[in-house]
Amino acid sequence: MQFRVLGPMEVVDDGRVVGLGGTKQRATLGFLLLNANKAVATSQLLNALWGVDDAPMTARKILQNAVYGLRGALSAVRGSAGADTATLLTQPPGYMMRVEPEKVDLHLFHAWVGQGRQLLSQGTPGTAAPLLRDALALWRGPALADLVESGVQWPELVALQNTRLDVMEDYFEAQLACGRHHEILAELETMVRAEPLRERSCGQLMLALYRCGRQADALAEYSRVRAVLVENLGLEPGRGLQRLQQSILAQDCSLAFERVPERAPVRMSERAPERAPERAPERMSEGMSERMPARETPSGDVLSAEPVALAAPADTVGAPAGAVDPSGVAAEPVSGAADAPGAEAAQTGPADETDPSAAARRTSTDRRQVSVVSLRTRLAPSLGSGAEQELDDLLDGAALLVREQVERFGGTVVASIGSVSLALFGLDDPHESDAGKAVLAALAVRDVLDVSTGSGGAGAAQSTVQAAITQGEVLLRRRGREEGPTVVGAVLDESQALLGSVPEGEVRVSDAVRRASEQTVVYRRCDSAAAGWQALGARSAGAAGTEQAVELDVLRGLAQRTRHRGVPHLVTILGDAGTGKSRLLGEFGRWAAEQPDGPLVVSARASEGRDGSPLAMAGRLLAAYCGVRPDDDEETVHAALEREVRALYPSDGAADLPLRRLRPLLASAGVDVHFGELCPGEVLLSWREFFQEAAQRRPITLCVDDLHRAPDMTLDAVEELAESAGVGRLFVVACAGPELLARRPSWAGGKSHTTTVTLDPPQRITHEELVEFLLAASRNDALQRIGEPRDPAAA
Repeated sequence: MQFRVLGPMEVVDDGRVVGLGGTKQRATLGFLLLNANKAVATSQLLNALWGVDDAPMTARKILQNAVYGLRGALSAVRGSAGADTATLLTQPPGYMMRVEPEKVDLHLFHAWVGQGRQLLSQGTPGTAAPLLRDALALWRGPALADLVESGVQWPELVALQNTRLDVMEDYFEAQLACGRHHEILAELETMVRAEPLRERSCGQLMLALYRCGRQADALAEYSRVRAVLVENLGLEPGRGLQRLQQSILAQDCSLAFERVPERAPVRMSERAPERAPERAPERMSEGMSERMPARETPSGDVLSAEPVALAAPADTVGAPAGAVDPSGVAAEPVSGAADAPGAEAAQTGPADETDPSAAARRTSTDRRQVSVVSLRTRLAPSLGSGAEQELDDLLDGAALLVREQVERFGGTVVASIGSVSLALFGLDDPHESDAGKAVLAALAVRDVLDVSTGSGGAGAAQSTVQAAITQGEVLLRRRGREEGPTVVGAVLDESQALLGSVPEGEVRVSDAVRRASEQTVVYRRCDSAAAGWQALGARSAGAAGTEQAVELDVLRGLAQRTRHRGVPHLVTILGDAGTGKSRLLGEFGRWAAEQPDGPLVVSARASEGRDGSPLAMAGRLLAAYCGVRPDDDEETVHAALEREVRALYPSDGAADLPLRRLRPLLASAGVDVHFGELCPGEVLLSWREFFQEAAQRRPITLCVDDLHRAPDMTLDAVEELAESAGVGRLFVVACAGPELLARRPSWAGGKSHTTTVTLDPPQRITHEELVEFLLAASRNDALQRIGEPRDPAAA
């Protein structure tokens, strides 16, 4: 069983991640692992979990429950782990996490760093660099990133992050000493941008730039760091940095790289025989040894496996280490490190098969096209005492449900931090990103978790889901034989950025995902390109395969009647949010566009708010008809509009008035066109006449979503479009909420050219039922881990 705190906290047993429960349980285990094999006072734990003055009256009871839950989770895997497995002990004045140090990645980090620094101080940077690089590769992000995301701020985590930065600088120093300034330049620049006040790494960057022939950039870097120090702290750079600047100005030959033969490392057995291993090295398991095995240098010297005391960073200008990308995931190991003497010990090869430490730390990388799903669940617990612990259990149950749905569609949940889950699709197939399955999985989670109490009040408790799906290439790094992959890629940041703009209850995708899955999922374009596309639901293979087969057949029949009889018709689809009216509209639009010699299908969405522009929706329909895009320039817009208008009005005199009136509509749709002041009523009159004239020449279907949000003037124009069209194959389908009938009672029926289709709300569980289900799922998962009977209430 392995414990990982250098990143989101994980406990892994035989390749399987062990469930740890809610935030308080995870925080308790995390703090104990930072102090592994040491007794931690109860008061210290309470302060870590709540702060000095914020602990509730029931804090000790909550802590006891957290300890009980952790013991249950750990005991579930104790049978196969043997007597050396980790144990959470009650030991005055509090608790202690007893665990083999080599089972904790933090211990391995300190051990490998100690060995690397020892080698660096002995003048063997080529041997030290791979050790330091491997120590940094243990980091999967900020330490205890999942707890930090939930608001944990411990001084121990700040100190640990500073140690990581020190080790990165040691690594860069070793690489610079080996002459690999070209290879580490990008990593150095990334670190200096993230930590602009660290003079040692700034000096290392200046030296690397100078050696790369970029003297001006090296001096500019000095000017930048000096300006930051003076402006923020009122200090001049240290003497070491000032001397480096003067050396660069003088082109001091001592700055040039000269390869110096490495000294053989001093035998640790000669220096400190009392630090010899207590027992023979054993085989590595899950990337961490049962006991740190001895390491052998190229010259045959044996280095002690026991941790070496961490030396203070060298007070010289050298070069920083295994830099991390902005997402906090360790970057790809520097390929040039293989050139260093002794680097083969950390690379794949026949010799590694006899070295368990090297085998466990072996890294394999692969680039893969994947679909990334970011999901955020907002859950409202019941009020009163224990609400915080109940919320933890709700989030745990929601995470289990998300994992179940994702795996049902063939995906993998790679992280769950607080209310956010991250899943990948396409890991198993290098040629298929499974975009359609990713979207369907997100829709399935939304359909289950997105519920409300139904009370209708502004403060009604509710559970909502937001989901974002992006697609792109990632770098997969696998350490060891059974560990899960570490994923690095800009597409992960794109998914998180898109998630931030997704309204509650919606699933949105990037344009790449939409193109890859449009045969599987029905989409609607959002108002702006940056907002992506909204996923409405899965496409049906036919009328029999959709939930709204009857309604879809009604729309098809009315559309065919309009085309055959040449009589315009207006259909209004009414339904509450969640009834699937937008999906039905998308299904019908797709069917109409696929018909042989079918109509021209033009779609648009009404603007938010009844007080919005009366021209906005009409402008979007006209822009779609003319093929105008929001980023088209004025000349392109004029040409497209004039082409379509003159096709309908061949006479120059007849075309002039419609052209002058319709240009404001394209501006209202978001196209940058300059126009004079015109009466909106005149503009909408020309718009109505334009589509009536166009319907005389070819069948046209207008699909409008969220019509209840449109201003009254827009509703008048849509109503008059069907009533006064005369003879023409114009079919208008509009989706709206039930509140539309309060503004247009006549749309409920009674007119020859109008039809209303009402969708009944689906049978969905209430918020209270969802809360009970998630709590039962969390309890059953905990009981299953400790081998107790399951709660039948969650069946």
